[in-house]
Amino acid sequence: MSNVGQQLLSGALSGLATTVCLQPFDLLKTRMQQGDGSVKLPSSRTSFILHTTRSILAEHGIRGLWRGTLPSLARNVPGVAMYMTSLTQLRTLMARSPHFARVRTGAAPNANGSVLPTLTSQGNLLAGATTRVAVGFLLNPFSVLKARFESNIYAYQSFSGALVSITRQGPSELLRGFLASSLRDAPYAGLFVVFYEGIKREASRIIPAKSGSEAALTHSVSAAAAGAIATLATHPFDVIKTKVQVRTEERYHGFFRTIGTVWKQRGVAGFFDGASLRLSRKVLSSAIGWAVYEGVLMFMRTV
Repeated sequence: MSNVGQQLLSGALSGLATTVCLQPFDLLKTRMQQGDGSVKLPSSRTSFILHTTRSILAEHGIRGLWRGTLPSLARNVPGVAMYMTSLTQLRTLMARSPHFARVRTGAAPNANGSVLPTLTSQGNLLAGATTRVAVGFLLNPFSVLKARFESNIYAYQSFSGALVSITRQGPSELLRGFLASSLRDAPYAGLFVVFYEGIKREASRIIPAKSGSEAALTHSVSAAAAGAIATLATHPFDVIKTKVQVRTEERYHGFFRTIGTVWKQRGVAGFFDGASLRLSRKVLSSAIGWAVYEGVLMFMRTV
């Protein structure tokens, strides 16, 4: 199998693992973010999460927590495969440039067990942001479907029926929320790659990986820490994206109008609805996803 084929397969397995394991976090986050600020949420966000979880379990059983898994898989499996493969290919290309190539010092070349190209922080920032926005544009229709299936506002009966429904409404509906997604994803992906590589590099200097399991642990911890930092920095745009994609009221039509609505109704706190759920999801998905991606690549290149 070619390098690109290995990267696509590793990325697809990474997307599959994180989606199936962590879909309940996405569902609960969407339910928290979808609300209109004119309707008060419970004073405690923990109470809201527990109340919503109980309601879903009572009405749909444990399977209800995985509502929206099919559109999530349609978004995340090819999305993660395309993102990680494109990111690796772009970083490989950029590593040939003296402007972005990082000269290794200190640790041995593969002390952290990584199989990925090494770039400067500026190169990692540019590569991560560019790749994430490009993939996000291609798969935005599935992001809209994912948010609406996770919401309880829409009563879609099937994935194919929902896709046909939004397709008939034209490009504006297929690309709904893309601006907010881009303003969330570009800095998130850029910051994530910068911190992921930086933390991984420093960890390798302190504790060089001597086995595959130690390398996987380094990748998981590095990715979890990087995911936490990048998530907190970009969460307001995630709230805006969800409201634009899910709400139908005129006051939520458009990026800037939605910002004004959230600010007027809830102030700063409104831009951090679901932050704990997204943080938990991103930390876990980063840890699982990058460990699977690099682990599968390392395995395939040794067999």
